[in-house]
Amino acid sequence: MKNNKPSKKPVILLNIDSLMPQALEIAVQTDQTPALKFLMENGMYFSNMVTSFPTMSVTIDSSLLTGTYPDQHRIPGLHWFDTRNLQFINYGTGLRETFRIGWRQSVHNMLYRLNHEHLGANITTIYEELGKKKLHSASINSFVYRGNKPQKLKTPKTLRAFTEFENGEWTAQVPPIFSLGTFSKIRQRGVPTQIAAGNYKYTAKELRYLIRKNKLPSFTFCIFQDMDARIHFKGPTDIKLIKKIDKEIQKILNMYPSWEKALEKNIWMVIGDNGHAATGTSYRKCIIDLRKIFKQFRIAQIQRRPKSKDQIAICVNQRMAYIYLLNQSVSIRKLIELLRKESRVDIIAWKNGENIHVVSGIKDGMITYRAGGLYTDIYNQNWSIEGQLDLLDLTLTNNQYLSYGDYPDALARLSGALHSHEGNFIIVNAKPGYEFKAQSTPFHLSGAAHGSLHRQESLVPLIIAGTKEKPPYRRFVDMKNYIIKLIDSN
Repeated sequence: MKNNKPSKKPVILLNIDSLMPQALEIAVQTDQTPALKFLMENGMYFSNMVTSFPTMSVTIDSSLLTGTYPDQHRIPGLHWFDTRNLQFINYGTGLRETFRIGWRQSVHNMLYRLNHEHLGANITTIYEELGKKKLHSASINSFVYRGNKPQKLKTPKTLRAFTEFENGEWTAQVPPIFSLGTFSKIRQRGVPTQIAAGNYKYTAKELRYLIRKNKLPSFTFCIFQDMDARIHFKGPTDIKLIKKIDKEIQKILNMYPSWEKALEKNIWMVIGDNGHAATGTSYRKCIIDLRKIFKQFRIAQIQRRPKSKDQIAICVNQRMAYIYLLNQSVSIRKLIELLRKESRVDIIAWKNGENIHVVSGIKDGMITYRAGGLYTDIYNQNWSIEGQLDLLDLTLTNNQYLSYGDYPDALARLSGALHSHEGNFIIVNAKPGYEFKAQSTPFHLSGAAHGSLHRQESLVPLIIAGTKEKPPYRRFVDMKNYIIKLIDSN
């Protein structure tokens, strides 16, 4: 360990963006994905891993790699508002919205500020934890990458105009082995098919190189990002890219004398990051335009700093949104009253001191809760709670035991988002089938979208093969410590 040698059984975690239980199970049961079927049949399969909230990749990956919700890792979503610096933060939600905010600013946010300014300084990533133990790790294709090793990254000349780095260069803190498209490659002759990352084939080639050169570290994290864009337009049951990614996993397993030997050599994990909720075909029915709901207020424009007369700011993350109060003259009660008139909104939440309040556009009543109290949930978290529990589909047994229905780990996940950054704001969550819109927001008619607290986007599959040790709870925030324990024990 002191010489940075890998553990006896390296852990390889393959994150397939937008992999969902139903589509995976259909692909496996119809024998269209031999590699995933082999891993499932020779390992453990969990169909209900609880992801982070909002169910957007940067927030989810931050939770996976730090073992915390956004109240600690401080990445509130793909789009949020920095009330201290009066600035919209966008990591790349869509072409029109990114163009409005500014390419240079968005690229800088994604490549640098996400890891070196926004990601919580008081928490550590799995890369940093392993580095303290003198163990190596690898990150392939992940925009959340903070590690212990300083590395100079250089932007190609053709792209320098789109960055804020002097001469297109910056120093990043990365894992010992780091791959991120044109900015850092494991295979020096490799040609990324995308500017800042690489498609599923490129990711697989980078991993195969490590195996072929016997350079696998104790932990390797790979992301296959391609499927998300396809699901947005084809819907949540599409399996075309699952089959293509499976072929790449087959090639990886074929590098060993047998697939069984691959399980003897390594611990393999395959996980989704978020699900999708199918969307309808009618713009008028399915798209909730928050600008119309708040038309009586002056709404800040995303392409500039808010003006003194601006009253609210809106940051949409597909099926959830943050609504910020910029002016003390604005009544939060008035905003909530307007939202409650919208029957396509199922959760409206805000904080007041230690208390969190939840109402709905569907049902009457209110929930008020806070951390600590008499009630214990299935994750051994304690809460004080009163009001209409059905607003969050909560069930309370006679022995004061809380369980979750349509909104998995809702109390902790809502609290995490509401305490993820400074400001006076409201969280809104759309019913399945509906999506929010504000200025230049992308939307996905006749396809699918994510972002919300609902189980359709919050429960994803996990396959583990090569070990019999199970995660303590079926949540992303428990994976970091679970993986480190696996590495320490072998």
